[in-house]
Amino acid sequence: MNATGSTLKILVVDDSNTIRRSAEIFLKAGKHDVMLAEDGFDALAKVSDYHPDLIFCDILMPRLDGYQTCAIIKRNAKFSGVPIVMLSSKDGVFDKARGRMVGAQDYLTKPFTKDQLLKAVEQFGAAVQGEV
Repeated sequence: MNATGSTLKILVVDDSNTIRRSAEIFLKAGKHDVMLAEDGFDALAKVSDYHPDLIFCDILMPRLDGYQTCAIIKRNAKFSGVPIVMLSSKDGVFDKARGRMVGAQDYLTKPFTKDQLLKAVEQFGAAVQGEV
């Protein structure tokens, strides 16, 4: 649960089954609803159907990478306010800057811990709940 005591709907986008499952376990332990997507195209369909409160999105994915996925989501007025946290195995300044340029709120380096993931949820989930 977040600071307001409500459950968040969180979408995790990653082409790695291991990362998706780890994130799902961590987020469900935090009492959140979790939806998984394995690439950018899958994510776009699920964002439209699921209306997540927060999105974790991998950068390096086939077909549609995380930057492109983030930019498309942010261009849609209906979803432009949804916080997006980029996930990457690279901890580079360039990657972080590029993530911000396409509208990402933050950046987590993989492998992330349960605490890092839930802290990001708390930080950005509270902002979402505050807007309601």
